[in-house]
Amino acid sequence: MRFHEIALRDFRNIPSLTLHPGEGLNIIRGENAQGKTNLIEAFWLFTGMRSFRGAKESDLIRFGQEQADISCSFWSEGREQSARIRFGANRGIFINEIRSSASEICGKVNAVVFSPSHLALARDGPAERRRFLDEAIGQLYPTYQKNILYYQKTLQQRGALLKDIPQHPDLLPLLDTWDYHLARAGAQIIRLRARYADMLASSAAEYYQGLCGGREELAVSYACALESFSPGMEIPDIRDAFAGELRENRQQDIRQCLTGAGPHRDELILSLDGRSARMYGSQGQQRSCVLALKLAECGILENSTGESPVVLLDDVLSELDSHRRAYLLACIRPRQVFITCCEEDALLLQEDAALFTMRDGQIEPGR
Repeated sequence: MRFHEIALRDFRNIPSLTLHPGEGLNIIRGENAQGKTNLIEAFWLFTGMRSFRGAKESDLIRFGQEQADISCSFWSEGREQSARIRFGANRGIFINEIRSSASEICGKVNAVVFSPSHLALARDGPAERRRFLDEAIGQLYPTYQKNILYYQKTLQQRGALLKDIPQHPDLLPLLDTWDYHLARAGAQIIRLRARYADMLASSAAEYYQGLCGGREELAVSYACALESFSPGMEIPDIRDAFAGELRENRQQDIRQCLTGAGPHRDELILSLDGRSARMYGSQGQQRSCVLALKLAECGILENSTGESPVVLLDDVLSELDSHRRAYLLACIRPRQVFITCCEEDALLLQEDAALFTMRDGQIEPGR
C-alpha cells in the first residue's frame, strides 16, 4: 500500500494543497498550528474511520466554506486506485470515481496512526481501548463497523425500553426482541475482539521488549464482559451465553435502567510485570505500551491483508529517547511512513527521507 498523491481543498486550515510523497520515509516539518496534523488526519480519513482527534464533520471544513474535499491516488490490491471524500454540502465518498459508502472504503486504504492523543490507550478508561480494538478490526473486516453501529443502536433502544417498563409493565415482553438482536450482534463483536486480542498479545509483548530493552514485560489480555465467556467459544455459543445473561439480569437492568452485560463493557487489559500499566506505569512506560500496540497492529494488518499499511506518526519521535526512536524507525520500515516534527534534529539528516516543510497550510519539498 502506497500513496502516490493527496490533494486537499478547504480542509481544516488548508485552502489548497497537493502532495506527491516518497515511497518510503516522508518527514513533514514545521512550527505548531501550520497544518501538519491536519494533513496526517486527511490521510487517516481514507481508511474509512472517524477522525483520530474525535472531530465532527463540520470541524473538517475550513472556516467560511460550505464543503471540503480530500482526494488521493494510491497503489493497493495490485493496481492503481483513487478515492475522494467530500464533506459538507453534497457530501459523498467515491472510490475509483464510483459513489461508495464508508464501509466500502474500509480495507481499500490500510494505515496505522499514532499521535499524542493515543496515549489515552494506556492512560484512560476502557472505552479508549475498545475504540482501538474496533478501529483495528474494522480495517480487517469492513462489515465489522456496520455491526458495531447496529449493536450501539440496539443497545440504546433497549435502554430506552428499560426506562419505560416501570411505568408501563405491559412493555416487558418487548425485551425478548431486543435481547435477541443484541445477543446476535454482540456475539460477533466478542468473537472478533477475542481473536484480535489473542494475535495482539504475543506481538505487542515482543515489540515492548525491544522498546524497553527487556527491563519489563507487557501482557495484553481481553476481558469479556460476559461472565460465562471462555476463549474457545464460537459465535453460536457466545450468542446463547449472552442471551442467557440478559435474561438472568433482566430485573437488575430494569432497576438500573441500563444493560449490564455485553461488549459495551469489555476491557483490554495492559499489564507491566503483572501490574496495571494504567494505574502504575510511568508516562514513558505508557508511551512504550501504545507504541508496542501500534507496531503489533501494523504487523497484524500486513499479515492478514497482504498489504503493507501506511504508517502515520504525528509528533511522536520528539518524546522518545535515542534507543526507542531507532528501534521504532527500524520496525516500521520499509513501509511508506509519514512523520511530523517541529524541530530539525538528527531525524532530518537521514538521506533516504523525503523532506517537506509546512507553513500556513502550504507544503514545500526540499531540505
